[in-house]
Amino acid sequence: MSQQHEAPVSITSARSSRSDDIKRREVKYLVSMGIRTVCFVLAVVLSGPMRWVMVAGAFFLPYFAVVIANAADGRQSAGPAQFEDEDLPQITAAVQHPEQDVGSSS
Repeated sequence: MSQQHEAPVSITSARSSRSDDIKRREVKYLVSMGIRTVCFVLAVVLSGPMRWVMVAGAFFLPYFAVVIANAADGRQSAGPAQFEDEDLPQITAAVQHPEQDVGSSS
């Protein structure tokens, strides 16, 4: 069943496609997990208070990574804008009357 619109709409305010949104979320998550991996490595290499900062980062980053990656497309819009076309000429179908013979020349 197709959705019928009364007036043409502009799709410039439309959200990104599902595949683009998933790709954006995956990239954000992978970057966060990369930072977490660096925190693990630095926690082993460093000593003193910086070690504990890196351990805390490696511990808390998965939570923040999931929250950030699951954030939806944040575009705020009232929806697609309708074009103002009342003043434009409209295309109408030509109506043929049965009494007119198209093939005859008089």
